[in-house]
Amino acid sequence: MILNEKIAAQLPEWRARTKKLNKEFAEVVIDKVTISQALGGMRNIKSLVTDISYVDPVEGIRFRGFTIPELIAKLPKPRGAEMPYVGGLYYLLLVGEIPTRAQAIAVEKEWKLRSKVPAYVFKMLKSMPADTHPMTLYSMAVLSLQTQSDFAKTYNKVNKDEHWAVTLEDSLNLTAKLPEIAAFIYRMKFKGGKIIKSKKSLDWGANFAHMMGIEDPSYADLARLYFIIHSDHESGNVSAHATHLVGSTLSDIYYATSAGLNGLAGPLHGLANQEALGWLIGVYEKYNGVPTKEQLRQFAWDTLNEGQVIPGYGHAILRKTDPRFSAQAEYGTKHFKESDIFRLAMLVYEVVPQVLLEQGKAKDPWPNVDAISGSLQYHYGIKEFDFYTVMFGVSRLLGVTANAVWARALGQPLERPKSVTTAMLEAEAAKSKA
Repeated sequence: MILNEKIAAQLPEWRARTKKLNKEFAEVVIDKVTISQALGGMRNIKSLVTDISYVDPVEGIRFRGFTIPELIAKLPKPRGAEMPYVGGLYYLLLVGEIPTRAQAIAVEKEWKLRSKVPAYVFKMLKSMPADTHPMTLYSMAVLSLQTQSDFAKTYNKVNKDEHWAVTLEDSLNLTAKLPEIAAFIYRMKFKGGKIIKSKKSLDWGANFAHMMGIEDPSYADLARLYFIIHSDHESGNVSAHATHLVGSTLSDIYYATSAGLNGLAGPLHGLANQEALGWLIGVYEKYNGVPTKEQLRQFAWDTLNEGQVIPGYGHAILRKTDPRFSAQAEYGTKHFKESDIFRLAMLVYEVVPQVLLEQGKAKDPWPNVDAISGSLQYHYGIKEFDFYTVMFGVSRLLGVTANAVWARALGQPLERPKSVTTAMLEAEAAKSKA
């Protein structure tokens, strides 16, 4: 398989680099830890290593060194499509190189060969109570596939230097099945159980759009774009870190990604896109349509004066408009700029940053990806907010599985930070005061 060959060829050099750093430069200090960081969720502590993606405060996210506009321009596309093969993006995440068209298609073919979902998964999903949250169903479906893990069956029989190859097998088997599992959950929950069968002639992203039942053919391109830009976001976010943490115990990819999905389900992580859309809908309903700039400005101030935040605005790292926002804004402007909810999202972009600057509390008043992604899904008729995080989860498992393969390839160890007591922190504070 092409991915095995490409990764195996790189490993001697990568292992030599990490070995040298560990042996010759182990005591070099790269960061400091403050009391506020210890008490504040370890914010911004430089203690994780990944070469899959990096978020630059000024340039935004880079996947293997490439910006989002560069990816859209350079990754191979299906014939007649605007957006690239998701398989090409997965190749890039795993190998670190822009694939040729043949290499991108090779990944898509691997996914098709591995895409059959066992019947027991669907049976289990159907057996759950009707009010079960889509994210619960999705995490359960991923975890139920653990019985098929090659890594779990062979980890004590395979040399540890080869753990990455078995993890790659598991990762390909899992990611191949995600579009059908997610679309099944959507159709079962929200479309009366009218399931649409997979169409193997379509690529990974377009097949998801087909199984969702969205009639507008341009949704296939939006699906490709959505899955690409949401695929990874460094190692420190909850879904990525939880996956890595569990994987560091040598749990297989199914255990690890299920844990990551459970973190993604939290309101402070994966639910942000639906909260942002909910705020937009609230504006729209109050004014019975798209408001004027002055009306929107007043609504924004009312939100802030009530002690609430404007969801989708501000980012922990970025100090500019999120390039993921910009990519979707460009897509929406090209295809449905007259759509009311999209128009409103763009009007918010004009008005809200200035309001936040006037308020003076926000270090970063610019929109992140969540400020717009929901409005695009809403335009295509996917109005069931609870499903949005499932789509996020489909995308995010591309990045975390690529990270898991490389964590195993480089022998990254069990993650085990040291904790301190509050009394210890108080003692350190007293020393600094003295």
